[in-house]
Amino acid sequence: MASPHIRRKTYSIPIPDGKKPTFRFDVENGSAPCRSPLDAASPSSGLVLSANFNQRRESFLYRSDSDFDLSPKSMSRNSSIASDSHGEDIIVTPFAQILASLRSVRNNYVSITGVNATKKASGEKQYTRSPSITLTDDNYTKALETLEELDWCLEQLENMQTHRSVSDLASSKFKRMLNRELSHFSETSRSGNQVSDFICNTFLDKQQEIDVPPPAKEHKEVLQSPRVRALGKAGEMSRIGGIQKLRHHNSFTGLVPRFGVEVKEEAALEKEMENVNKWGLDMFKVNELTFNRPLTVVTYTIFQERDLLKTFRIPANTLVTYLLTLEDHYGKEIPYHNNIHAADVLHSTHHLLSATALQNVFTDLEILAALFASAIHDVHHPGLNNQFLVESGNELAVMYNDESVLENHHLAVAFKLLQEENCDILQNLTNKQRKTLRKMVIDMVLATDMSKHMSLLADLKTMVETKKVAGSGVLLLDNYTDRIQVLQNMVHCADLGNPTKPLELYRLWTERVIEEFFRQGDKERLHGMVVSPMMDRENASVEKSQVGFIDFIVHPLWETWADLVYPDAQEILDTLEDNRDWYQSMIPISPSPSYTNKGSGDKFQFDVEEPSDGPEHLELPDDKENENKDSENYDDDNCSDRTPTNS
Repeated sequence: MASPHIRRKTYSIPIPDGKKPTFRFDVENGSAPCRSPLDAASPSSGLVLSANFNQRRESFLYRSDSDFDLSPKSMSRNSSIASDSHGEDIIVTPFAQILASLRSVRNNYVSITGVNATKKASGEKQYTRSPSITLTDDNYTKALETLEELDWCLEQLENMQTHRSVSDLASSKFKRMLNRELSHFSETSRSGNQVSDFICNTFLDKQQEIDVPPPAKEHKEVLQSPRVRALGKAGEMSRIGGIQKLRHHNSFTGLVPRFGVEVKEEAALEKEMENVNKWGLDMFKVNELTFNRPLTVVTYTIFQERDLLKTFRIPANTLVTYLLTLEDHYGKEIPYHNNIHAADVLHSTHHLLSATALQNVFTDLEILAALFASAIHDVHHPGLNNQFLVESGNELAVMYNDESVLENHHLAVAFKLLQEENCDILQNLTNKQRKTLRKMVIDMVLATDMSKHMSLLADLKTMVETKKVAGSGVLLLDNYTDRIQVLQNMVHCADLGNPTKPLELYRLWTERVIEEFFRQGDKERLHGMVVSPMMDRENASVEKSQVGFIDFIVHPLWETWADLVYPDAQEILDTLEDNRDWYQSMIPISPSPSYTNKGSGDKFQFDVEEPSDGPEHLELPDDKENENKDSENYDDDNCSDRTPTNS
């Protein structure tokens, strides 16, 4: 079994000039002949899997799952798979393991029988026979027929799309392994159990249950969950809640400022925005310099950088009007899921799109869709998760049948805002381009539902490993399914990118997300609901939660992405590991103190602006509303009056 602390070796295979695939993929028209994915003149359908020789700590995915491997070769399948082309390569997804095993069978068969088949440059097969091995004519004929059948099976398997049922094998396996890891993690302490419960509830589908021993709790009568009304005022079910008619004038026809909005310290902002193409742009500083307009400024700058306004004939004043309107629909009083987070995810997606391995892979329309999806992916977020909306019977949960409730709402609000005055940034796209972009954006934003995490990870890892085992070293992204899968994982990585940022930024993001969790826990307690894991400010281990979050969610995802774009993400992985080790070192030997007013440290203290003309948020039942404002100073309308308490 491979050590979980040693980075495995992976190898890419150079493709002879005469054997380069000739495909091109256009997002509108599909594949076309006469183009190699390795050519660099325009977007292509090929993504080269490069060699990765680094050694670093691996995620749990590379540990043995031999309890479920029934083949006699299971132990070797969990260690290194050797081949002439890849050297030693650890394969963890079941479908890729099957391919690797069959290739090993073929190699052994050729060695035993002396019969082999190779392809000529023309594609015609040439069969050879070893003179050192004697076979009767009858046995030679059977050996040849068997080899032909085996090669046909391998060819069919290697050309099979891995996005659907095949990757379900990997998803099921990874969930079993995560089950085991979380069971061990939960046994370490009460806080470990709580972290395991949180990961299970947040990042796995409802039907996938994790065997985490429940903590000992006193039996209390739990009141029936309150019915919380939809975002905005109650109305017809067909109405999209939260759309505002803004009282100030966002629309303008004059000259657009350099960064999209007027700023007082333009020189300071210019210096900060010099880092727009670097990982870890300080979005909190950008927010300060732009008077809480980071999303507008960063999006406008990146669109200009990528020449998207010219490519798609987007009027600059229309783009700024839409961005200001969109930004106003992010709740500035929400600690985490606000316009600063949206700007950060958009910037991270921009950086990931710039990876060397992805250059000339995606079309301009795909790039526009990925950036647009990143900008809108959390618009009008109430600071409460899908589970809360479903459990409380919120009208949005009813409207969207409990499925990706918030993600569907974000999409509806964002596309509805395009219909506002001077906001249609897609006005000059063709009808086909507009429909294609809408489909891609919907697919990417729905993939930010964290309960889809394990399926996304399994899809991507199966795709990468299958193509490595197949021997080409190139991912032929020549169909919509494969291309959107890479883009979905890219935005998902950007959305889970906080632990990969410089430590000082990561800690700020952690403070904000934890405070948002605690506010939801406060609401749950007030209304007699069961307080969700990691959302009880009286009993939470922030440090341990981050270690578990990285080990079981972030590291496996980013590790797989790094394999896809090697070597571009190696520094990001290094930062992730350093941050994980820092939080590990901060775990107290004794249980973490409660998040109360005790203590005088500097953790969990940040300013949240008083909302002004911001989006309406979840309205509470009338009989609880006044009690909430009077006795619990965390209500959305008063959240800036309280500062997160110390640990």
